[in-house]
Amino acid sequence: MYLVVIAWLYVALMMAVAEATHSAGTVLGAFFTFVLYGAVPVALVIYLGGRPARRRAAKAREAAQLEQQRAASAAPDGSGEAAAEAPVAPVRKEP
Repeated sequence: MYLVVIAWLYVALMMAVAEATHSAGTVLGAFFTFVLYGAVPVALVIYLGGRPARRRAAKAREAAQLEQQRAASAAPDGSGEAAAEAPVAPVRKEP
């Protein structure tokens, strides 16, 4: 996939160079040619092409969190709840 991306950027760069060096072309036009024909479409294709990998990573992350929660709930007392703090005697005012 990266070979296609590199080739497309090369073609877009050559289009921009041709426009910049043409007698009727401008450098600003060449910049927009490269951005609109090269950078934006390539960024979109890479983003959409990476969607399955991001989805798999998110599912793996959720599975790891679930496994961590299951391991935490297997506490020594078996209740799955945190141990309560030691009781503190109430403080009274002296008369």
